[in-house]
Amino acid sequence: MKKIELKKKLIRKINQTKNNEILEEMLRLILNEETDSVYELSAEQINTVEEAQMQFRNGQFLTGEQADLQIKMT
Repeated sequence: MKKIELKKKLIRKINQTKNNEILEEMLRLILNEETDSVYELSAEQINTVEEAQMQFRNGQFLTGEQADLQIKMT
């Protein structure tokens, strides 16, 4: 998609949305891009990511299909 088409599509969607949370998140993303700021994780978030990475390396995860099946069974 060309840049001008993408911008028009985004503007249209922004004008149509009634969800304030989406608008706030979009603004946050745009401001982040403009300032080139880096999102810093807390120690707890870092630990959670590291734990998830270890679980993945150890094969302790579900495929999308497995997760869908588990959700349907509950």
